[in-house]
Amino acid sequence: MLLHAATIALSAFLLFLVQPIVARQILPWFGGSAAVWTTCMVFFQLALLAGYFYSDVVIRKLAPRGQAIVHTVLLLASLAFLPITVSEAMKPTDASQPVGRILLLLTLTIGLPYLMLATTGPLVQAWFTRQYRSARVYRLYALSNLASMIALLGYPPLIEPNASGRLQSVGWSVGYAAFALLAIAAAWSGVRRGAAAGELAAADAHAEGIAAPPRPAAAEAKGAAAMQAAHDAVAAPIGLARDPAAPPSTLEQGLWLLLAALGSTLLLAVTTHITQNVASIPFLWVLPLSIYLITFILCFDGTGWYWRPQYMALAAIASVAMLGGLSFRPAGFGVERAILHIEHAVPVYAFGLFVLCMFVHGELVARKPAPAHLTRFYLMVSLGGAIGGLAVGLGAPTVFDYYWELPLALTIVALLVAVLARGGLRAAGAAATIASALLFADYLHWIRGDVLELSRNFYGTLRVTGAADGDVSPGASRRLLHGVILHGEQYTAPEARAVGTTYYGPGSGVGRTIEASRSAEPMRVGVIGLGVGTLATYGREGDVYRLYELNPVVLDVANRHFTYLKDSRAKLEPALGDARLVLEREAPQRFDVIAVDAFSSDSIPVHLLTREALAVYRRHLAERGTVVFHITNRYLDLSGVVAQLAAEAGMHAVRFYDEPPTEAVQYRSDWIAVTPDAEFAKVLWAAGGEPMDASGRTRPPWTDDHHNLFEVLK
Repeated sequence: MLLHAATIALSAFLLFLVQPIVARQILPWFGGSAAVWTTCMVFFQLALLAGYFYSDVVIRKLAPRGQAIVHTVLLLASLAFLPITVSEAMKPTDASQPVGRILLLLTLTIGLPYLMLATTGPLVQAWFTRQYRSARVYRLYALSNLASMIALLGYPPLIEPNASGRLQSVGWSVGYAAFALLAIAAAWSGVRRGAAAGELAAADAHAEGIAAPPRPAAAEAKGAAAMQAAHDAVAAPIGLARDPAAPPSTLEQGLWLLLAALGSTLLLAVTTHITQNVASIPFLWVLPLSIYLITFILCFDGTGWYWRPQYMALAAIASVAMLGGLSFRPAGFGVERAILHIEHAVPVYAFGLFVLCMFVHGELVARKPAPAHLTRFYLMVSLGGAIGGLAVGLGAPTVFDYYWELPLALTIVALLVAVLARGGLRAAGAAATIASALLFADYLHWIRGDVLELSRNFYGTLRVTGAADGDVSPGASRRLLHGVILHGEQYTAPEARAVGTTYYGPGSGVGRTIEASRSAEPMRVGVIGLGVGTLATYGREGDVYRLYELNPVVLDVANRHFTYLKDSRAKLEPALGDARLVLEREAPQRFDVIAVDAFSSDSIPVHLLTREALAVYRRHLAERGTVVFHITNRYLDLSGVVAQLAAEAGMHAVRFYDEPPTEAVQYRSDWIAVTPDAEFAKVLWAAGGEPMDASGRTRPPWTDDHHNLFEVLK
């Protein structure tokens, strides 16, 4: 029994540990976008589905010895994928089809090892059941989720800050080799035990659909009664089959599928909402995934954590509360609405997700079949999870122009309560469904209120709001928002259209650096992160501004809804794709200034702030050239990171902190200029900058292989 538990626990630990390890490796290749993690989650769910399908087929179609042989061969073959390091040859050469590229890359890198880890839970539990005939087998599923959560919570604070990417890959690969040995031992132990005890024939007969030799009548009745009592303790009859030993009906399997899909959808939709629309705090994505796993642990533990009437009532309330929080009115009618602030939003959506996942997973576990049918149960659970992941990760960005999947899922939860509940709870569910539908419609109307354009793709959602076409009245302006972050604003009055607004005014670090870099010769300026094109307003006749932008929709929006680009007197050269990858392929550009401002929705593309990235920028600088980093951030202090990179490279760092008056059209901003020229650094000091000293910093500088976001949290 210890062998089975150890195999399942180690496989689940490695299953979740490999996700951040591999996602971390490929994140820089796709612009550091949060959608990379969502796409990786889709891959992991699809691989999990494939693993559960394999387990279901193997258990039903092969005798125990055949199962052991096939599984051993595949485990040994999977060792050829080690160590799990993404090949440099797989780097994308352009920004097209990122989803397909990520899925292919993950398949070629960790496909078979991940598949074998995914098979372990249902397969080893089936072997355990064959050997011990235990009705407590589902507790092993709770154990696997506990091990998964340990890996998930341990990675950000313990592994990532203290181990390089290479060391993480090697360490994981060693762990996988140990898992392979355990899994092989578990496979063959069942064959040996079954043969010795004379139970192999019965197991084979069951696998082939032949009646097994009868157990003693008293033991059979006692076991069936105990399983029936446990089953009925949490799930009131709703017209489904009540005999836990009977093969699951199509209706039962469809309900398993729906409940699992809804749980997966809620996980990803809530994660997207709190990380894109509430706050882009590093590691915030860990919270909803941990809650999701905790509910699996509690529900599959089998000790009565799911109280059906109470959680049904709470689910109805939570769905309405979470929908109401999407467009909160702080003080009643007549007050401008807004999304809940972080200190209220995170608790509301964290607790709400816990309640809703307890509801869907509790209902799921209440309908679990006898252990003889557990591989089919896990297959449908995995299929539902994959459907939910595909719906949010791939379907929603294609079909929806905004994050509508969350309010839609919340409305479906309320409807499901009304369908599954009985008595007064059914009326409460119906009322919650009506309230949710009304709140959904109200939220849709609010989001579309003054929106001129709403668009969504792999890289997120963009909203253009403000003045309509032809509105040139004083104070009229247009804004571009990515999630909750303003990416540019322009006033529409002719006399104000050329004003550098938000973080790019004349007093900002980038504005002062450009002005200080001017000479009699035309300038070459590289802009990493386009926004609405505000920096193009600094362009003069003969200047060249090369604009590096990952998201092609941003360039299109900047040209159609704003005039900074078309009004600029400089020659503009758009370059689509991840800026660092494009710069690595380009011949030296001889830039006088490179402005690094590609932090989408407050998230940090770390690959633009490493030793290797600075080396790429330096290769493209003119002799007196300067790289200026935009480090304005609500949650992270990146000043020490940039200063240390500059000091290590023998360059000079100058910080510009701008605090315009409240009535100004510019915002507070924080920029750091880095130049190899000591004399030009003095020019920047004279322009209002402050020299920076990184001598007191003891932690290693950020590299592509090693960085630590925890150390820069404010």
